[in-house]
Amino acid sequence: QVQLVESGGGLEQAGGSLRLSCAASGSGFSVEALGWYRQAPGLQRELVAGITRAGYTNYTDSVKGRVTISRDSAKNTWYLQMDSLKPEDTAVYYCNAVTKSNSGAYRSSWGQGTQVTVSS
Repeated sequence: QVQLVESGGGLEQAGGSLRLSCAASGSGFSVEALGWYRQAPGLQRELVAGITRAGYTNYTDSVKGRVTISRDSAKNTWYLQMDSLKPEDTAVYYCNAVTKSNSGAYRSSWGQGTQVTVSS
């Protein structure tokens, strides 16, 4: 079973940058895909960016050109680099991992979330 821990959130001014990290721990599985999601107050959780094991990435339209998802396989850590931050980026950011166990079972796991607040 995978454990995910996000970090890197905080308060930033509009136009600034933040880098979020999602560290995965555990054994007996591979991470097939990882997504960064966000949830603002009163809104549904939405996918911000995702990356597959093969390295394919996708982004929601509102962050294209400002956000980059990446991974460091040696550290089992995934990153979300956010530049040109906007107040509407304010939300709790979560990482979600789709893992495949050694027995072939797939599982979805969430981290605890990290708050990002962008001031205007």
